[in-house]
Amino acid sequence: MAVALIIGASRGIGLELARQYVAAGWRVIATARKADDCAALAALGAETHVLDVNNVEAVAGLGWKLDGEHVDVAILNAGVYGPRHDGFPVQADFDNVMHTNVLAAMRLLPIVAPMVAAAGGKLAVMSSRMGSISERHSANGSLYRASKAALNSVLVDTALTFGEQGATCVALHPGWVRTDMGGAEADLDPADSASGIRATLAALAASARPVFVTYDGQPIGW
Repeated sequence: MAVALIIGASRGIGLELARQYVAAGWRVIATARKADDCAALAALGAETHVLDVNNVEAVAGLGWKLDGEHVDVAILNAGVYGPRHDGFPVQADFDNVMHTNVLAAMRLLPIVAPMVAAAGGKLAVMSSRMGSISERHSANGSLYRASKAALNSVLVDTALTFGEQGATCVALHPGWVRTDMGGAEADLDPADSASGIRATLAALAASARPVFVTYDGQPIGW
């Protein structure tokens, strides 16, 4: 049975990814910060672990719990947008965004990547087109943009280490999705984004080089 690991599956795209992979017959391992959210995921048929990605002990504990697993698809979905203004950033906002979007990935990817490499699978992070440097045409959301550009850098480093071992590393732009982050005016329903992500990951050829693509498989410049 194919195995999917979804980090940050309590709501939105992460929840929909867990739901769809379970429905497709996969064994799904999903994490959420709250026990109630884990209970809801378990009711869908997922194996669950309570995980706050900003808790270093919890991250290390997840590695211990999943030791020896072979994972066909792993998606690091946990993330925050941060302040909606672009004024002078306060320390608390900077720390929250960078710790959740970047530092957590720096801790999780070395733990998860060997499990994906062992299966010759796909290791994806939920990035954003806003993190592209070569395709950037707006400065709006500068803190979020900086965090996603840094996340992409961490993924490229992960590919340099684990790409030759069998992990195909993918930075995903999920589209503008109607979630708490995307808002009610967004273009996509979470189910459509998740469906596209699943199809895109399934269609990607194995590669030692990292790729940056939209939910529907269109390439994005780093």
